[in-house]
Amino acid sequence: MAMVTALDGLLAAQTLWHAGRTAAAAAGESSGHPALDALLPQGGWPRHALSELLLPADGVGELALLLPTLARLSRAGGTVAVIAPPYVPYAPAWQAAGVALEHLEIVQATPRDALWAFEQCLRSGACAAVLGWPQQADAQALRRLQVAADSGQSLGFALRDRRHAANPSPAALRLEAVRDARGGTAWQVRKCRGGPAPARTFALATG
Repeated sequence: MAMVTALDGLLAAQTLWHAGRTAAAAAGESSGHPALDALLPQGGWPRHALSELLLPADGVGELALLLPTLARLSRAGGTVAVIAPPYVPYAPAWQAAGVALEHLEIVQATPRDALWAFEQCLRSGACAAVLGWPQQADAQALRRLQVAADSGQSLGFALRDRRHAANPSPAALRLEAVRDARGGTAWQVRKCRGGPAPARTFALATG
């Protein structure tokens, strides 16, 4: 009887998934884009988790998508680690976007070492957010990144080529950059923790 009572309590708290009902989603970390937060079941980036951005090329708006979050976290004193970026970050632009540069760490590494550094920064517990461009990452490597983000209570962002969209991923959230009707970039949610992926896309406001 005690076991039945305990199980009923867990189900009532909606912390377990069972057929026909979606588990309650924990509150997410705001992306700084209200329209995107409204699309995501957790109301923002999944906390303590890996989010994957799938890109047709570098420079399609991925940093503009992330900078409001990075700015808020760094201004609050959190360290933002950027692992082996493909281009040297332009400090004045990051500063103009609100990022506290004293809390920004750029880690240069070879492709092989970059994956290790990405995982270690996530796992350390010293970083509020970690950005990486993992070039040599299979499903097992991504699983390690997801586990590291959870154990280190960090936001992980993996920026990858969109050819990986067809492959399964352990990331809690997957966004793909796609063309919108005006020829600009929109973001399609391919996978999200806490509910079904919404059909609508999100585009950054311009002008």
